[in-house]
Amino acid sequence: MSAPTRVLVTGGAGFIGSHFTRELLGGAYPALAGSRAVVLDKLTYAGNRENLAPVADHPRLEFVHGDIGDAPLVAELARGTDLIVHFAAESHVDRSIDDAGRFVRTNVLGTHTLLDAALAAGVGRFVHVSTDEVYGSIDKGSWPEDHPLAPNSPYAAAKAASDLLALAYHRTHRMDVCVTRCSNNYGPYQYPEKLLPLFVSNLLDGLPVPLYGDGGNVREWLHVDDHCRGIALAAQHGRAGEVYHLGGGVELTNRELTARVLDLCGADWSAVRPVADRKGHDRRYSVDISKSAAELGYAPRVPFGKGLADTVRWYRENRAWWEPLKRPAGEPAAESHPEK
Repeated sequence: MSAPTRVLVTGGAGFIGSHFTRELLGGAYPALAGSRAVVLDKLTYAGNRENLAPVADHPRLEFVHGDIGDAPLVAELARGTDLIVHFAAESHVDRSIDDAGRFVRTNVLGTHTLLDAALAAGVGRFVHVSTDEVYGSIDKGSWPEDHPLAPNSPYAAAKAASDLLALAYHRTHRMDVCVTRCSNNYGPYQYPEKLLPLFVSNLLDGLPVPLYGDGGNVREWLHVDDHCRGIALAAQHGRAGEVYHLGGGVELTNRELTARVLDLCGADWSAVRPVADRKGHDRRYSVDISKSAAELGYAPRVPFGKGLADTVRWYRENRAWWEPLKRPAGEPAAESHPEK
């Protein structure tokens, strides 16, 4: 694609979307250099204007408080846009179990509204950000991009539906759409109901941490900086109608991850409280990134040990950011997934 001059970032005040926006405006993505970033965010519980504070006064940032399901607003924003990077979604598995309808409205119907607006406006490229959860669970090996979808939670099912809808707009309308699917994200500015920030913030306050089931669920961890760089590469090099995996290459059981966090926070296993396992809890995720390596030039760069230590340090040094956001202590943590 030619260098965009106007990039619409949906969910750009969330965890991952805000990182992408900060890096874009900071010049981290050469193919997007000089682009204007228009952030559209509904500012639900996981969206936070403070996430954009480092670039709040940037002359190429425009913030719009609104909903991707608002068709007139989205149509207005799509006009004159060269690239849409679509992060906006409901992404908390436990919340989807309690209220699946909200996930269908945002993740499916909201994506449909955005795709329609992009089609009508002739947007140059549409990058749809998704998750490895759409595949379900895998006992061994790693998923390729053409693996059948078998989501097990309402959240994952809604994301799978939005993925298929985005790809259908390419096949039906020849829209320039590509989909990225990532493994578990971690890093600064992650909403503290997710596993890592909940555990770290609880331990920093001397509170116990809740560990699901036997702690044997395996996740592949990806630093948010690597994820966002992969998305920028997909925007630059991705082929229309294709899916690209973005993984971190480090697999840990939740128990192994907990041990590392305890060590970094100066705590021990007496701080861990087992809690009942989540309904339909997937046992293991793992994505094959060989296609993204070959076609996009993607490879994770942040060593997990350093990334995790830096993340713990960030939460230790930024209490003013996370303390107002904390849920009641001891509630089960979600696993960190892609959009917010």
